[in-house]
Amino acid sequence: MGVAGKHYPRHAEPPESADAEDKAKLSDERVRRESWFGHLLNRPEFAAISGTVLVFAVFGFGAGSSGMFNLDGVMNWSQVAAYLGLLAVGACLLMIAGEFDLSIGSMIGFSGMMVALPSVYFHWPIWLAIVFAFAASMLLGALNGYLVMKTRLPSFIVTLAFLFILRGLTLALSIMFADRTIISGVGDLAQNDWITNVLFHGVALHGFFTWLAHMGVGSLLDNGQPLVPGIPKVILWWFALAAVSAFVLAKTRYGNWILAVGGDANAAKNVGVPVKRVKISLFVLTAFCSCLFAVLQVCDIGSAAADRGLQKEFEAIIAAVIGGTLLTGGYGSVIGACFGALIFGVVQIGITYTNVSSDWFRVFLGVMLLLAVLFNHYVRRRVSQAQ
Repeated sequence: MGVAGKHYPRHAEPPESADAEDKAKLSDERVRRESWFGHLLNRPEFAAISGTVLVFAVFGFGAGSSGMFNLDGVMNWSQVAAYLGLLAVGACLLMIAGEFDLSIGSMIGFSGMMVALPSVYFHWPIWLAIVFAFAASMLLGALNGYLVMKTRLPSFIVTLAFLFILRGLTLALSIMFADRTIISGVGDLAQNDWITNVLFHGVALHGFFTWLAHMGVGSLLDNGQPLVPGIPKVILWWFALAAVSAFVLAKTRYGNWILAVGGDANAAKNVGVPVKRVKISLFVLTAFCSCLFAVLQVCDIGSAAADRGLQKEFEAIIAAVIGGTLLTGGYGSVIGACFGALIFGVVQIGITYTNVSSDWFRVFLGVMLLLAVLFNHYVRRRVSQAQ
């Protein structure tokens, strides 16, 4: 069939139809182009990385000549960040799944006491006491998750109850068996047990740091030992836990389940995601992170105390939120939570290298939390409008 002397094959379409199809493709959000800055802004860890750069710039300018960025200063704030980072990883994944665990801090004190009491007063091998502490804490974490799933109560309420239960249980057991709330002597037991010494006690790469000190990188003590004897084990545990968790969240089916459960639990259940199993396993993970924190701390300090871990649950949540994790679930980043913990460590220790009173640390932390929540809300609204 022809129009004005022009003939079109049967399979061809007029130019107007082709133009309409091109316009439809351009308007299709699946092929919508986004600027590199817009893509970066939508990343959950963007705010935490930006905040980390800003914090380093501020302390580099205000405390750069005070020794904060010397090798010993770096190890100081890195160790603080690593302890909080262990908790932030577990809290971040649980929050992405749409739940909270307010018993993290109390679990630290309880787990530390479960290491100290059997090893010091009942003369268990310390490795066995550590295994017992991990088993007890993870069972309690599973119980937390089971109660949340079974009763359908908010996890805030259930774990708040366990916050008081575990803190009271720790105090009661320490007084019952030891007649005191601080139990010493764990450090020597950890040092003399080769398994515990390798995994949890002391530092790594001691020989390398000794060589660095003799080469002029770092300082030497009067006895010839380096001022910084090595990398604290907690930093290595933090890196390992963060790497595994980030890979699981980003590259595995289980990570997709976590994001789906936090986004819409009912929809996830309808497509076959084991919602209850995922959430209970994440409560177990937060308990594991708390126990790991406690074991490393007890082996490092050499004692356990019933009041250890106070307010750590809030610090872990703050680190996760600064790292881009939404309080409503379904969105977040393990890497961002680690940067949130790093900000915490740098500020807490960095203030002591300046003339600013350390009383301002909590003020700064609250401001950072507020700014992070506002930024996350803006990003979430921007993503929703784009969809």
